[in-house]
Amino acid sequence: MSIHRIIAVVGLVLVAAIGGLAAWLVWRVPREAPPRANDRIVVPPQTSVIAVPISAPLGELSKALERAVPRALWTIDQPGQVCVPSTKVKVLFARIKTPTIKCRIVGRVTRGALALSGSGRTIQVTMPLHAVVSAQDIGGVLKRETATADARVRALIRLDLASDWSPRGTVSISYDWTDAPHIDFLGRRIEFTDKADAKLKGVIARLERTLPRELRKLSVRDRVAEAWRSAFTSLELNDADPPVWMRISPRDLRYGGYRVSGNRLVLQLGMTALTETFVGPRPADPAPIPLPPVKPLDEKPGYVLFAIPVIADYHELEPVLMRALVRRSARPFEVPGLGPVLAQFGSVTMYGTSGGRIAVGVTFSANRPGERASHGTVWLTARPINQPNSRRVGFADLSVAGVTDSTRSSLLIKLVNAPVLSDTIADALTQNFGKDYDRLLGKIGTALAQKRVGQFVLRAHIDDVRTGALQATGQGVYLAVTGKGTAAITLDLPGRP
Repeated sequence: MSIHRIIAVVGLVLVAAIGGLAAWLVWRVPREAPPRANDRIVVPPQTSVIAVPISAPLGELSKALERAVPRALWTIDQPGQVCVPSTKVKVLFARIKTPTIKCRIVGRVTRGALALSGSGRTIQVTMPLHAVVSAQDIGGVLKRETATADARVRALIRLDLASDWSPRGTVSISYDWTDAPHIDFLGRRIEFTDKADAKLKGVIARLERTLPRELRKLSVRDRVAEAWRSAFTSLELNDADPPVWMRISPRDLRYGGYRVSGNRLVLQLGMTALTETFVGPRPADPAPIPLPPVKPLDEKPGYVLFAIPVIADYHELEPVLMRALVRRSARPFEVPGLGPVLAQFGSVTMYGTSGGRIAVGVTFSANRPGERASHGTVWLTARPINQPNSRRVGFADLSVAGVTDSTRSSLLIKLVNAPVLSDTIADALTQNFGKDYDRLLGKIGTALAQKRVGQFVLRAHIDDVRTGALQATGQGVYLAVTGKGTAAITLDLPGRP
């Protein structure tokens, strides 16, 4: 056998071997599409401490005190009082003892309108007093001397809450005379402050008894309980594309003091709650639990953690990839070992598959110049990736996962495995989530600015946003976004100030 014939035989054997290997490789590729994942996006719950300012009007307390304390506080009528005590005076070379001058002291003390004010954590009740005091029948010398005097009584209330949320207060009362009651007689100042003080003590005692009783009538506990019950709810953050809900499940309510704002008493409460985010239909409201007993608030209330899902729907990604493939098919694909290959693309299908990967089915036909075309659907899978705090989505580990409805699969698989096509697919699937991200956060920010559910009003503002890792699910490509902001819950009660 000649050397040329030997080379020809060896060549045929190699061609047959290579063809067999290619056929074996094609046979090893699954003849079906990758399985569809049906898992849904699960957003982990966050723990937030939401500010719950509960306010109560102080107008009713002022009215109650007005009813409890009469306008005319007391009268004075004390005859035979010493107006000017006896004293010794030196006249020339002798000391002469002056007589004791007696008189009758009469008077009347009235109060003005009570005024409630506050600063920080102190409620102040101010009661102005006006006294008219007269000294009559002064030693048989003068008929009457009259003096007026003014005082201001201040009651300072420090509020506290019992374990059952009912208010209680400690009261400290002080007063001072802005003009002490007195008269001037024979060049001397005669004061009647001690007489007025004795009567004023009774007024103060009455005020001390009245204030705590009226504090209990502010319905603080009812308002706290109403806010607690109303907070077990779900709030709509986005109505569509996709619908997003935040469910609030209160766990604890703590008391951090109060402040007085204008004519209102504002309790500063912090509600610890689980805030869960759901994509899809409205979740069921959590079942309320009983109002817990009062506990001190150890941290500043008013922050909330949001978990905001930014989702790329597979149906929205399909036309993006299809346009890229059609553009690229205008010129041949260079396939190693085969040379230029022409391709025409018919359709693209995408969905989530197992292992956190995306399945891409590309239906197309391909042929080398002058040869019969191969056609079918080749399935690939890829893993979505992104950098920390990046909204740009990339795809890695692109690989063939199946071939269906095909003729001459070998050429199709070789073309798909060629770097020029796999790079085209990967580049096309790389999507910037910026538009979806900005649009969704804008809508959620608007919703949270003031969100009402019945009498429940949530006001929140997102301050800091961070993005997490991408995740391919049956529902879509999910980019976890967490936000931190401020939040407060208030009750808008009709007919109640």
